[in-house]
Amino acid sequence: MTTLGTSDLSVFPLALGGNVFGWTADRDASFAILDAFVEGGGDFIDTADSYSAWVPGHTGGESERLIGEWLAARGHRNIVVATKVSQHPDFRGLSAATVRAAAEASLQRLGTDTIDLYYAHFDDADTPLEETVQAFGALVTDGLVRHVAVSNYTPARVAEWLRIADDLGVARPVAIQPHYNLMHRSEVEADLVPLAERENLSLVPYFALAKGFLTGKYRSTDAAAHDTPRAAAAAEYATDAGLAVIDTLARIGDARGASIASTALAWLRMQPAVAAPIASASRLDQVASLLEGGRLELTAEELAELDRVSTAAGA
Repeated sequence: MTTLGTSDLSVFPLALGGNVFGWTADRDASFAILDAFVEGGGDFIDTADSYSAWVPGHTGGESERLIGEWLAARGHRNIVVATKVSQHPDFRGLSAATVRAAAEASLQRLGTDTIDLYYAHFDDADTPLEETVQAFGALVTDGLVRHVAVSNYTPARVAEWLRIADDLGVARPVAIQPHYNLMHRSEVEADLVPLAERENLSLVPYFALAKGFLTGKYRSTDAAAHDTPRAAAAAEYATDAGLAVIDTLARIGDARGASIASTALAWLRMQPAVAAPIASASRLDQVASLLEGGRLELTAEELAELDRVSTAAGA
């Protein structure tokens, strides 16, 4: 288990991404995935109020609604659920009124009284940061949210949020959710990791498997030829240097009896300030590999070798 920042949230060190629920995983598949995750020791679920508004016919909130139905059906009481605000079609931005209304809507869909971890999903340049920080603090004071977090914020804006929270005497963020993985490192490690360590914030990275590239599915430079939703995105990593990262993950994983994905998740989980990478599963048979990524311990030599090949790939 790992603790998120200065919070009282102790979680399994791998968060199950909820972006697929109601999208590439229907209700039955979503329930089966969630069941397997919990049965395997997982207890941390990450979603957002906007998932999956990009799907034709969807309006946003589909993932939260499915998670809420699953929580009610299974009677789970010890699951930590993180969700986010700012991108739902009906609740754009981070004004005080929007933050409050979006949180209340998320609570209704999730069927819970309190959101365990509530993220500002994307920064809102049109709303004074003081207004947003005060709004999040009020949610904690009023018991609608247990802990505050931020996603996709620059280090400078995170630092400003912390300063404002201290000045106002409201709850500080306990976690940051950045884009971070073996193929995307430098901008996080240069400034955000030092800030997180200094301020005792946990990183909960998304795109932990580089949009599917770090599953090992793409083993040649013609990744874009694969007919999958993420193939084009993964293709940017499918260079000779990128494929050398996959080969190294495969060799280390084979020696440890672990999958490529598990090994990539283990590397990320063991980086400074990282508490729990986020990874999603659209099929039941993918869950075991994610759980393994939350438990696998790599040696210093294995970590160093992965650092070397990922740096060579321009990460």
